[in-house]
Amino acid sequence: MNSSMTEIDMTENATTDAVVETVNPLERRIEMTVALAEIDKDIEQRLKSMSRKVKVAGFRPGKVPMKMVAQQYGAQARSDAISEAVEKAYGEKVREQNLRVAGYPRIEPKADAGPGQLAFTAVFEVYPEITPGDVSGESINKPTLTVTDVEVGKTMDVLRKQRTTYAETDRASIKEDRMVIDFIGRKDGEEFQGGKASDYSVTVGGGMMLPDFEAQLEGVKAGDTKSFDVTFPADYQAVELASATVQFDMTVKKVEAPQLPEIDAEFAKQLGVVDGDIAKMQLEVRSNLEREVKKRLQAKVKEQVMEALLKVNPLDVPKALVEMESQQMAEAARRDMESRGMAMKNIPVEASWFTEQATRRVKLGLLLAELVKAKDLHVKPEQVRAIVDEFSETFEDPKEVVRWYYSQPQRLAEAEALALENNVVEWVLANAKVSEAPIDFDELMGNAA
Repeated sequence: MNSSMTEIDMTENATTDAVVETVNPLERRIEMTVALAEIDKDIEQRLKSMSRKVKVAGFRPGKVPMKMVAQQYGAQARSDAISEAVEKAYGEKVREQNLRVAGYPRIEPKADAGPGQLAFTAVFEVYPEITPGDVSGESINKPTLTVTDVEVGKTMDVLRKQRTTYAETDRASIKEDRMVIDFIGRKDGEEFQGGKASDYSVTVGGGMMLPDFEAQLEGVKAGDTKSFDVTFPADYQAVELASATVQFDMTVKKVEAPQLPEIDAEFAKQLGVVDGDIAKMQLEVRSNLEREVKKRLQAKVKEQVMEALLKVNPLDVPKALVEMESQQMAEAARRDMESRGMAMKNIPVEASWFTEQATRRVKLGLLLAELVKAKDLHVKPEQVRAIVDEFSETFEDPKEVVRWYYSQPQRLAEAEALALENNVVEWVLANAKVSEAPIDFDELMGNAA
């Protein structure tokens, strides 16, 4: 409990009756009193228990005078006794009122206790009362896409581009070439920080440089030198360069042309087809693409469903739950960046950065839990098994993967959560206005134009 029990004032004043006050839709305040006699009795028992174990030089265990035990451990015993008494009184009152508490209470001592009593206030949040809203008026668009040879061909092109190699060329540079350059930038004749590089690798048309700089990368050969002006945007992060026009000197050291691999046995082996069978490779690419398309189509529908649920179920959520979710998201982000090789020791990852996203997650978590209960959308074992089977499809030994998941029940949590979401999605689709419309392959896959 979030309290500082040793600072509670035990002055004997007027008695305060226990009441539950509604501060706002989710915040509650309970004012209570506990008997000092009970606390004193608990303190005495704690000190007696301690006296049998404490070690003091010159005394055998269990023979230390109670006065010495009280002098040494009295403050700790008092703090523990008060803390336990407050927690017990708070817990009893919460159960009496049948309150669903979210997070931990904030304990505030009060000075207006009656004779022989200790007064305190517990401030805490409760879960919101949720009555699932009507989704019958909400429109959900289900995008559709059938994987054909055209989509498989586009995917093969992407896979080839991912395995591009480069060969040095004497011709002038064109888009998608890779170049190695040296450059020096000067503002008013003076070099500026960050404006100089040697053996810098850049792809022509890759968008890595400012537009004025990018325009100078086409049509040059190895050995060429070039001087040109570049104007920085008004919102450039380095304030001293914002809106400034500077001069660059560039030397082209190398121009390399991209070379796409042929679709042959060697390419098939790179994609994991051990025997290099091209037909088998194409079947695997199609199968993987169909799974990916299915997953992305489902994700688009799920996103619309969740937005519809949030729309028809406006609700406040406990700050305590949002704070906990934000902390978990911040920690997950930190672990992810560390796994990518980033040194996070001096890089802050603040929980506050995730507040908006965390609030949405908490709302959806509460809504889904209520819908599952209200509409009997509980997950069935066969649904979990079907998802585990899907997880295992891409592995060399699917049966072994399935055994791994079921060897420890906690490993099924991801599949169970996904099955629950699917049940909610299906329920919404059965009750909302649903239409279907084809979606462009490149749009679905997020391919650049």
